[in-house]
Amino acid sequence: MIDLRLLREDPDRVRASQRARGEDVDLVDALLSADERRRSSGLRFDELRSEQKALGKLIPKAAGDEKAELLKKAGDLAAAVKAANADQDDADEETKRLLLRLGNLVHEDVPVGGEEDFVVLETHGTIRDFAAEGFEPKDHLELGEALGAIDVERGAKVSGSRFYYLTGVGALLELALVNAAIAQATEAGFTPMLTPALVRPRAMEGTGFLGQAAENVYHLEKDDYYLVGTSEVPLAAYHMDEIVDADKLPLRYAGFSPCFRREAGTYGKDTRGIFRVHQFDKVEMFSYVDPEDAENEHKRLLDWEKQWLTGLELPFQVIDVASADLGASASRKYDCEAWIPTHGKYRELTSASNCDSFQARRLSVRMREEHDGKKTVKPLATLNGTLCAVPRTIVALLENHQLADGSVRVPEVLRPYLGGREILEPLAK
Repeated sequence: MIDLRLLREDPDRVRASQRARGEDVDLVDALLSADERRRSSGLRFDELRSEQKALGKLIPKAAGDEKAELLKKAGDLAAAVKAANADQDDADEETKRLLLRLGNLVHEDVPVGGEEDFVVLETHGTIRDFAAEGFEPKDHLELGEALGAIDVERGAKVSGSRFYYLTGVGALLELALVNAAIAQATEAGFTPMLTPALVRPRAMEGTGFLGQAAENVYHLEKDDYYLVGTSEVPLAAYHMDEIVDADKLPLRYAGFSPCFRREAGTYGKDTRGIFRVHQFDKVEMFSYVDPEDAENEHKRLLDWEKQWLTGLELPFQVIDVASADLGASASRKYDCEAWIPTHGKYRELTSASNCDSFQARRLSVRMREEHDGKKTVKPLATLNGTLCAVPRTIVALLENHQLADGSVRVPEVLRPYLGGREILEPLAK
């Protein structure tokens, strides 16, 4: 959530952010009204309580008619205090409800617009000219089936559409990717983490996934648990309700977890193969930093993602995601999109988001710092960056590194994790 003081001092900035997101601008005025009611009801409650306490001191000293009058007044005050307390609680609840609906403030440099209004910042690698090489590229599913690596037919039989099995060399390729990604993250100073896939409502709400993204979240109603769509959720909640000393920052974690997404509203899109699925594994980077270092950390996360994709020898571009395509928690997001030959375009493979103090405020994660002998506590900043979303990475690897005979070249960075294999060969028919 954003800082209410900022909302009061600069509501036009918040309105502009909501407008850029394509979200409800009237929410800002409703929140301002609720906040004013919250503060005024709080003052009213404090005044009545003070009067009640003062009266309580007079009653023991009074006698006769004076005492009877004071007791009557005390009864009236008790009713007024109770009503004021209820009004204060109601105003607090309304303010919190509206505040949770408000997205993070969009960074001033973010391009304004929808999904197609991103700005390309960088392009890396060379797109292969398959025609010049004398063959038509196969798509990842055809390649994967020939390699004995992907089985979507049995995945659909067992679990329905958009589920799959990775088999044989496909399973080994996932393990190689995960191990290589964790090795890079560990070398960069991240602590490896295996995180829960089920979280309580507060963790999901605190990271911002129960607003605009709620339709894509799996909810187990009987137990009131949520299946995570990314390990960002348990990593963000890891230090929930804690105060971290400033000299311990930055804290960096690399989480590996299964991820579950309903993909609501995307039927008919990317249905072939394993590009867009309901369950997949992912390695996610997560950072807790001083808010003053958040923008620099955002660039570091992007650099680590670029290092990863360069090591996989994939052609890719970096985009600055447009305002209406940001998640509720992100003030700015960079995506790395790899070239997918059979799609004929770049597709998202990794993303890096700066959430500033938005998630930390919702989850009550704070930092303690000391200046001139005085200790202060304030919300810190959180950032997240995908290092390896396994299925999409496999799609990109198979299609970009395929050879004319249907075999696939293994990038050097993965060979130590695949027993030294340089080529993945189709199974004998």
